[in-house]
Amino acid sequence: MINIAGGKGANLGELISMGIRVPPGFVITSHAYKYFISYNKLDEKIKEIFEKEKDDEIISSKIRELILSSQIPPDLANQILSAYENLSKLVGKEILVAVRSSATAEDIESASFAGQQETYLNVSKGELLDAVKKVWASLYTARAISYRRFKGIDQITVEMAVVVQKMVNSRSAGVMFTLHPATGDRNYIMIESSWGLGEAVVSGKVTPDEVVIEKSSLKIVEKKVSHKILKIVYDREKRQNIIINLSNEEADQMSISDEEAIELARLALKIEEHYGRPMDIEWAIDADMKFPDNVFIVQARPETYWTSKQIERKKEEVKVSVGKVLTKGLPASPGIAYGKARVILDVKEAKDFEKGDILVTKMTDPDWVPIMKIASAIVTDEGGMTSHAAIVSRELGIPAVVGTGNATKVIKDGEEITVDAIRGIIYEGKLTFETEEKKETTQPVSVGGISRDVLLSLYPVTATKIYMNLGQPDIIHKYLDLPFDGIGLMRIEFIVSEWIKYHPLYLIKTGKPELFVDKLAEGISMVASAIYPRPVVVRFSDFKTNEYKRLIGGEEFEPEERNPMIGWRGVSRYVSPQYEPAFRLEVRAIRKVREEMGLKNVWVMFPFVRTTWELEKAIKIMEEEGVRRGQDFKVWIMAEVPSVVVLADKFSQLVDGFSIGSNDLAQLTLGVDRDSDLLARMGYYDERDPAVLESIKRLIKIAHKYGRTVSICGQAPSVYPEINEFLVRQGIDSISVNPDAVIQVRRQVASIEQKIMLEKLRKK
Repeated sequence: MINIAGGKGANLGELISMGIRVPPGFVITSHAYKYFISYNKLDEKIKEIFEKEKDDEIISSKIRELILSSQIPPDLANQILSAYENLSKLVGKEILVAVRSSATAEDIESASFAGQQETYLNVSKGELLDAVKKVWASLYTARAISYRRFKGIDQITVEMAVVVQKMVNSRSAGVMFTLHPATGDRNYIMIESSWGLGEAVVSGKVTPDEVVIEKSSLKIVEKKVSHKILKIVYDREKRQNIIINLSNEEADQMSISDEEAIELARLALKIEEHYGRPMDIEWAIDADMKFPDNVFIVQARPETYWTSKQIERKKEEVKVSVGKVLTKGLPASPGIAYGKARVILDVKEAKDFEKGDILVTKMTDPDWVPIMKIASAIVTDEGGMTSHAAIVSRELGIPAVVGTGNATKVIKDGEEITVDAIRGIIYEGKLTFETEEKKETTQPVSVGGISRDVLLSLYPVTATKIYMNLGQPDIIHKYLDLPFDGIGLMRIEFIVSEWIKYHPLYLIKTGKPELFVDKLAEGISMVASAIYPRPVVVRFSDFKTNEYKRLIGGEEFEPEERNPMIGWRGVSRYVSPQYEPAFRLEVRAIRKVREEMGLKNVWVMFPFVRTTWELEKAIKIMEEEGVRRGQDFKVWIMAEVPSVVVLADKFSQLVDGFSIGSNDLAQLTLGVDRDSDLLARMGYYDERDPAVLESIKRLIKIAHKYGRTVSICGQAPSVYPEINEFLVRQGIDSISVNPDAVIQVRRQVASIEQKIMLEKLRKK
């Protein structure tokens, strides 16, 4: 009923019919608007203004004045007030209401109209009729006229319904998408939240808290608290919305609880299932009510950016170029742009803004849209992934980085800058990015006439993630068409031996530690940027003493060991007084990749862990260097020493996951030198030995008890197909194999998973 109730009204009505919690209210239909226009004989006058005037501002001013100076027909006014009285009786007292625009061309699949028309909050009975006229008049704001022209929507036939709803006394409010707005990934729900009214989030006045929830499990996979500088609340004495600056304690406190976020996600899934497409949803939590009755949906409309991009989009593969970082923020609309920065704090000061300039401002609202249309990129101090700047930038296809916190202070007006809105980084000057851009449509052409996305879709989907092992960064491009879910083991030894070549302690001694940090960061970033946002698990160095000795300058720092395989390697190096300064260089490289380059898909793994105390000490060193475990930074350990299996419950309390090194685990469990041909020929070294398999089974069971993930990155899955069936049946989370085994193992795992499901069905 969009033609009667408008986009917003129709959507809200549909939500109620689905049993979604929506604040009670009523709709003043588009017929009422037509009656008002006809009663005051405004039809021809509006048409005449459009024919005579060319400037949107003048058109807007004249039409709005016509509407605001006209009278609502008495019978219509009485019906509106009567509906308000009925709503008050339903609630049990005279209430304040939200009076919201609901145009017949609003919240439709092809156009979101984010912020183009007006909404008035906390309206009393005495203010209601005037507020309705103001909403009708907002159909003809200059920005709405401009937006309709941009979208090819007829200016004359469009009409306005008005939604009137009981005000929610918002403790917290915000926006959520039923996909990840930065990547378009439909496996996740992104919630943005702040204190007070949702206007603070939608307008971009604050950088909101973020919660990312996995749809399949309804588990929170990422959570970020932002420093929220203010909240918007209704002042009952002043009878208006006011801005309150927050204390540091409230500013840095999460504005939504985990159970509220999960309840919102449940509602979002129900809404998406009903509409059959990704949705953009506004929500509020009432301070006066108890959970879950306090969780309300106040608006739901189709998500327009990523949905339209399914048909045609530009896809960029970008290799990172390192330069001086000016600031960082949220990558709200992907892309890369270079140009002159124009730091503008008030839209009225934007008259000399030229096409191709980069807009740098505190936040945007609909008045900025004409400027945004000609900008090559947008950078804001405040705002989140669902702020006005983010939504409009995505619709316009303009790179945008929001929520930097300080862009207007650190970027100079007129300065040449590069905006990397893939990672959310602003660089000084012009950087060279090696970019391969492909235009994809429903019938794109690549190898054999099949696009990469189509090619990958032909491979079976598995619940068990299939990761890939990698040691040489500069060959990652060869494997991008393989169906892998991330890098489960990135060895850094090749970078150290072939790119750096020097022993890290020798570089420290000669005053060149940054060579090690920069080269290591370059190699890691090459892989992480190529497969972003899929994870890359980087294993800290695991050379043995004889291998370190071969590096330039290594003779001075490495002792002689009779059995380096079980000697000074892995974590025992990192916590030793001799090697600790070198380990800190490895951590600094990780920090550089994650923070300066914005590659948050990089995680780490500690090799050859023996004891809990050494691991605790190594993690503490890492934290001293500013790298901490968090929602978007996972710390794994290799499970290759039997002590890790024996004390799996203790280790599970220190890390996020385990990766089984089946080669060393077999060697140390069986007491067999894996390099001994004699013992191998006699059948002693076998990763399928019952003792090894029992260790793996025990580790998976205990790790899952603590909610930790388990992977395997040894050779066994590539060599022994029967081990994969054992691993899948035990519930392993991921299997990481060499590139040549990725396709074979994915197909095999898919077959095993189907076999297990069929067995369960047959038992019922």
